Amino acid sequence: MPASPATPAVPVEGIGSRIKEVRLIRGYTLRELARRAHVSPAQLSRIETGQRYASPAIVAGVARALSVSVSVLYGQPYIHMLQQDQLDALLSPIAGSLDDWDIGPGEGDPPPRPLAVLEAAVRELDGKREAGQQFEVAEALPGLIAEVNATVLLNERPGRDRERAFWLQAQLGRTAYVATRRLGFIDLARHALGRMAAAAPHSGDPRQVAIERWDRARLLGDATRADKGFRLVHQALRDLDDDRTPATRAVRGALYLEAAVLARRAGVPDTAAEWLGRARELAQATGELPHYGLVFGPTNVAIHTMSVASGHDRHGEALRIARGLRIPEDYPKARAASYWASRARSEAWTAQHEAAQRSLERARQVAPQQTRYHPGVHETVGTLLRARSRVPDPLRDYAQWCGI
Repeated sequence: MPASPATPAVPVEGIGSRIKEVRLIRGYTLRELARRAHVSPAQLSRIETGQRYASPAIVAGVARALSVSVSVLYGQPYIHMLQQDQLDALLSPIAGSLDDWDIGPGEGDPPPRPLAVLEAAVRELDGKREAGQQFEVAEALPGLIAEVNATVLLNERPGRDRERAFWLQAQLGRTAYVATRRLGFIDLARHALGRMAAAAPHSGDPRQVAIERWDRARLLGDATRADKGFRLVHQALRDLDDDRTPATRAVRGALYLEAAVLARRAGVPDTAAEWLGRARELAQATGELPHYGLVFGPTNVAIHTMSVASGHDRHGEALRIARGLRIPEDYPKARAASYWASRARSEAWTAQHEAAQRSLERARQVAPQQTRYHPGVHETVGTLLRARSRVPDPLRDYAQWCGI
């Protein structure tokens, strides 16, 4: 049976083998998974062995039963690599801690640490997130989320301490969102962002509300709903007054850039250019701003301009921007690695294979954990492999390293 237009072009056998693989990781029998997914055991058996087509509805039901994103079953985020790196086992506790947000500590549970200590711990974790250290972030998140959840519940009386606790809960929701989204676990990332959305309005910080909308707009864009994301960005800008503080301007600048990306995805290049112009004008006035890990400033505007050009297949223009850009030495490693990955893509599409390989190596040097799982890196490596009649050893080694 041919795949529908909405179905990724993945062989039936690939879907079936991945369902079986994740089922065994979870420890479910075939009959148990069939019961949870509301399909017959015989039907599921034929799907696993490649004898039956797995419709999108069946794949979605199985994914829910396995507590993974549909993208996992379609091949991303690369189960073999997650098992090898023992990261899959770190993600389930994150989901559990997010689910327990309104359940108080049990008898015998240790009390949460003071707010000042928790704030320092969250700042440290944010630093690891910006450095692309996915393993360290995933390992620390569940315990820290549980402590902050308890702190919110223990601070029942309105006041500054309660707002501080909600602020930390919102920030941890975002950290969980960023970490899991980078690994391809979109359902878990969306769940984490939901926790941020619930906490942010109580944090006393309207910028947290705007940042949640910014991140949600990005998810909408990824889900081919750029028009909805664009409207959400407008709503965030409308509700976040420009008080001319650097922190607020960092958030507003990030919203300008996201509006440009979403306009480009919606096929409105003139509007994208207008929003980029607004962001560029603001960045010239502010310089580089580190607030909330958004790193808004001239460098980020240049990277987004490069991304918009690449998105319109103007790879030559994207590379002209890239060659004139100097990434600051103290720039967050996760952002720098994304720049090198994006540059490699444009180099690969303009048949500059050696240059693309060098850019991929730079991305790996800067943030190896993030680069290893970056879907754009996998796409570029695949492009380079297909372009070569004889694959050079460095490219073959790189492909093996990132699981291709």
